[in-house]
Amino acid sequence: MPRSIWSWVHPLAGAGILAVLLWRLGSGPFVAGLRLIDAGALGAALGIGVLTTWACAWRWSLVAGGLGVRLLLRTAVAHCYRATFLNATLPGGVLGDVHRAVRHGKDSGDVSRGIRAVVWERAAGTVISVLLAAVVLLAFPSPIRRYLPVVVALAVVATLVAVLLARFVPERGPARWLRALRAVKTDIRDGLIARRKWVGVVVATAVVLAGNLATFLVAARTAGATAPLSQLIPLTLLALLAMVLPANVGGFGPREGVAAWAFSAAGLSATQGVATAMVYGALVLVSTLPGAAVLVLARRARDRPEETRV
Repeated sequence: MPRSIWSWVHPLAGAGILAVLLWRLGSGPFVAGLRLIDAGALGAALGIGVLTTWACAWRWSLVAGGLGVRLLLRTAVAHCYRATFLNATLPGGVLGDVHRAVRHGKDSGDVSRGIRAVVWERAAGTVISVLLAAVVLLAFPSPIRRYLPVVVALAVVATLVAVLLARFVPERGPARWLRALRAVKTDIRDGLIARRKWVGVVVATAVVLAGNLATFLVAARTAGATAPLSQLIPLTLLALLAMVLPANVGGFGPREGVAAWAFSAAGLSATQGVATAMVYGALVLVSTLPGAAVLVLARRARDRPEETRV
């Protein structure tokens, strides 16, 4: 499929999911939850956002340092705030990450490594999040509990393949695909598992996942969900995992669809699931607002006359 067409498929799919939900449930769930957002929920979202942004920045700095493009943690935090704000406000949900990858690559003098650092950081975060989520879902009753062993097995196999690739790819060979595999091997070895770097990557990802899950639980309570945490945790976690799918409009789409299905399958109402997901989206947007400040300050620094810069 041509790239220009494919770039429209993802947001259209997300818009289609939202359209179906509007057709089946009406606009009530989309509006009702947002009306219930209070200062406490907004404050919690901002506080959790500080923790998750710091963890993302730490993970990125670990991977970037391993690939030879050193990144100070305070710089990574500013770039991550800006990226999350752009991801939340621009179509596609990844333009912020593209921006931070290219920007860091230019600042470090190696755009290729800068881009690869972000790609590997995001890929590692996604794989580890899925594995950690599977463990949590195994501990609580959920609509997909019986399918989890297969998911865990596939994820473990994929991880083992990556580790074996990093250790046993031959060093010599003329084929283009072999050179690509050697580059992947080097990136995994140096960026993810060198000098027990994987421990930091796992810990940072666990913090991010826990923070996002906590925000979703705040959204559920704000939207009026009174079910016990043992029931809400797997449902909100499923909706959170749906955000991995690249079919969304500013983050909206699959999350609301999965939330509606999961809440309904668990004996709760689909409308409550949609309301929870909508509140979560609003809280996440608020938590990224410091990124707007970073954008403004960066623009002012660029517009400042050269002789006034320190």
